[in-house]
Formats: sequence, structure tokens, C-alpha cells
Amino acid sequence: MIDWNDLRYFLAVAETGSTLGAGKKLRVSQTTAARRIAALERELGLSLFERSQAGYALTPVGEALLDKAHAVNRAADEFAEAAAAQARDVSGTVKLTTIDIFAETILAPILNKLHQAFPAIRIEIDTSQEPRNLAAGEADIAIRSSSGPKGGGLVGRRIAEDHWTVYCSRGYADAHGLPQTIEAMADHAFVGGGGENFWRPYRQWLLENRLENAVAVHHGTGTGLLSAVRAGVGLAVLPSFFADHDADLIRCLPPRQDDDGSLWLLTHERLRHVPRIRAVLDFLALELRKIALADS
Repeated sequence: MIDWNDLRYFLAVAETGSTLGAGKKLRVSQTTAARRIAALERELGLSLFERSQAGYALTPVGEALLDKAHAVNRAADEFAEAAAAQARDVSGTVKLTTIDIFAETILAPILNKLHQAFPAIRIEIDTSQEPRNLAAGEADIAIRSSSGPKGGGLVGRRIAEDHWTVYCSRGYADAHGLPQTIEAMADHAFVGGGGENFWRPYRQWLLENRLENAVAVHHGTGTGLLSAVRAGVGLAVLPSFFADHDADLIRCLPPRQDDDGSLWLLTHERLRHVPRIRAVLDFLALELRKIALADS
């Protein structure tokens, strides 16, 4: 198989008339230039140059192939220029999926900064209740709270710990006291729901602690649940990554010792080097880690 890089040597020798001149042009030794020409001729089974003390002169076969070699070289240059342009092109749509609570709280100010930095990037936010399949192209980037990436081909960055535990509003604590044990919580109202994916582990925690009957209001979305907690309706289990930074909320319980939850920034391996995806990943990672370091 032809090493297309040898065409550069063919063109340089044809232009300079010697392997010495070609070596200088390509910044390699004369020996390397001569060796590459010989390798090309062997691969083609053709004699491209006539050698003499005066230098290298194209054979009729070499003359016939010269224009084709120039065409290949131009095509390679055009390909390199197009690839470089693609690498510089930080524009287009990026589909970002996360839970609605993260979208409303931590992401809103970050996306404002992102737009200022990359005005040609359009972000589409998906707050579906069920995790989107990145491998199937349902989203480009995901922000998820979990013990680790799950799914083939996912690549991720662990941003910070994200333990889920019980919170209430400052107004609720002033009015009803701050319950700091599971037993004390039996006398307090809970706000349930948050969407199917949110509610599933939350409800399991309530069942384990015999608190399911304490749910006074059930919201179908995470933002609805958060609004109710902030309004003082009751307690709720919330992600600590945002709740610990919310001035309206107070943590009631420390997280469980076996809680290995973390906040992850994920994409699929086939997308990780796409310029607009890389730009958004890097920006989000930087800004989310600033939040994580705020309390450290």
C-alpha cells in the first residue's frame, strides 16, 4: 500500500532535481529523501526518476504521474485546512440533559456565562424524568447524580460528592423547629414527588424510615417540590450539591455513611473531541467545580 506521505518526497525531488534539495526543502537528511523515493518506486513497481551525477530527472512515467501527485497534495492540504477549520468552529447545538432542580438552580447562572463565552453555541436543556441515552444520541452531555457512570461508551468527569439528605427552609425551621433525627421527623410534614426518577429513591428512603405517611404534598416535578420546600410546606430529601449552597435551605440530617453519590458530567466517547462538545464540557466542569470548592 502506498504511503501517501512519500508523494511529498516525489514532488520535492521533482521540483529540486535532487534528493539533497528535497531533503533541505522537507528538513530531512538526503539519505531519508533517497530512501523514501526508492520505497515509493518499489511499491509502485515503476521507475520515477533517472539517476545521474547531475541529479534526478523524471522518467516519462514520472512525468505522467506528476500532475496526479500535485492533485493529491492539494487535496491533502484542503483536507488539513478543512479539519483545522472544524477544530476552530465552536458553534452549533449542544443537547444537555439533567434533572429540573439542577437546571433551575446551579445551571441557570452558569449557562448565562457560557453564552457570553460562546455566543455561537445553542444549548438545548432536557429535563426529562428518565435519564437520556447518550449512546443513542438522545443527548450530548448529561449532568447526573449517581455512584458512577452507567452505560456503554460513556466518559465522564467526577465533579464532586453529592449526598442526598433531608432539608427544610429556614422559615419552616423557625416555625416548627429543626428536626435532627429520624424519630423527630415523624412529627413533621414531607413534600414528596419530584418526578419518577427523583421519587423512586426518595420514596424508598421514606419507606425504610417509616415516613411515607408523613408526605403532605406530592409534586410531579423537582422544581415544584423545591418551591414547596422553600415556601415552608415541609421537609424533603434533596441533592446536597445545590441544597448546601441554597441560602433558603437548612440541612436536617447528615448524609448516610454508605452514600457514595457524586455529581458527574458525562458524554459519549464518540463526542468527546467534537469542538462544541469539548468547549461546553470544559466550561461546565470549571464552573461546577467552583461551586464544589465554595464550601471546602
